[in-house]
Amino acid sequence: MSIEDALVMILAGGEGKRLYPLTKDRAKPAVPFGGRYRIIDFVINNFINSGFYKIKVLTQYKSDSLNKHITRGWALSPFLNQYVDLAPAQMRTGSDWYRGTADAIYQNMFHILDEDPRYVCIFGGDHIYKMQVNQMLDFHKEKCADLSISAIPIPIEEASEFGIMEVDDEWRLINFVEKPQTPPKEIPGIPGMCLASMGNYIFDKEILLTALEKDFNIKESNHDFGKNVIPMLLNEGKNIYVYNFADNSFLGMSDSERGYWRDVGSIDAYWQANMDLLAYTPELNLYSKEWPLRTFNYNYPPAKFVWEEGDRVGMATNSMVSEGCIISGGGLSHCVLSPKVRINSYSSVTDSILMENVEVGRYSQIRKAIIDKNVVIPPHTKIGFDKEEDLKRGFHVSAGGVTVVPKGAIL
Repeated sequence: MSIEDALVMILAGGEGKRLYPLTKDRAKPAVPFGGRYRIIDFVINNFINSGFYKIKVLTQYKSDSLNKHITRGWALSPFLNQYVDLAPAQMRTGSDWYRGTADAIYQNMFHILDEDPRYVCIFGGDHIYKMQVNQMLDFHKEKCADLSISAIPIPIEEASEFGIMEVDDEWRLINFVEKPQTPPKEIPGIPGMCLASMGNYIFDKEILLTALEKDFNIKESNHDFGKNVIPMLLNEGKNIYVYNFADNSFLGMSDSERGYWRDVGSIDAYWQANMDLLAYTPELNLYSKEWPLRTFNYNYPPAKFVWEEGDRVGMATNSMVSEGCIISGGGLSHCVLSPKVRINSYSSVTDSILMENVEVGRYSQIRKAIIDKNVVIPPHTKIGFDKEEDLKRGFHVSAGGVTVVPKGAIL
């Protein structure tokens, strides 16, 4: 199954300020997730698993690690005109970087003109979810829509955090409000719930090109789809429909996975989404054969657990341990480990995320922390027990009490 009449454009230039210091040296979509993935892998897998093989990834902010990941891990077949191409910011319309989501597409309009698709799918690259995208495209075609927007039902009391949409009984868009301060209207037939935009759009090509041209010439515009382009199209009476993500299903979907979508834009949300993977029946299943999650494959040996001598036991419980890790006489509980992590004897790590090439020294204790890559933790170190001490050492402590040790930090 191949969707030949659609071009995919993934917005992956996000700075991710709320994820600092994880975004100190990388774009938000390049932040590791679930041990061996990057955040962007989830949206790319959604398209590949749905039969979309023409994908442009628009990059901008600190994109080096993202570029390497896409180049090494996502090589499709050019012989079959299949690709995941990088589209770095090129300042084709002047001296500005991307000024908003709509401007990012406008500056890359030549890709659309070259490929000449009938439909253009514009999705964000920084959310965690599974989605059979062709079901949304089918919805778009059935409604003869000019634009379709995917949305997730949320409780009305959470509306002030999202772009909220109001629809009629046919799920046609009648109003769009960015982060409303007063309670919005309920979804027809679903009391207590409203619709939050997921930032995923399917446009008819001609509608998109015309709208981008108009928006570019409005000087006071923020050049953003949510703030400017969608309200403009709504005022023009265009056929805009809202696709209910809660109706989406995919191969191998469990009951708990229906409607699962996470914005991992803050340290606390990112930490919690990783911890959620460790449940016996997680809301997001990484192990489904029917919906494979691909990423770059490391050539590292299997994880190894060594020593069983008194209290010197290499052991992990309720944890995910990636390839190349050595658990040498230390203990893990409720942790996510990226490749090539070493845990040394008599150490204890709980409720934590350890990224690639981290080494934990003997007798160290780590609790509710994120240790970014290439950090060597000396013996007898405590992290996550004393907030003031952690802050003195230059670590970041989130509102929810998660201690973050930056990439390459010297302790």
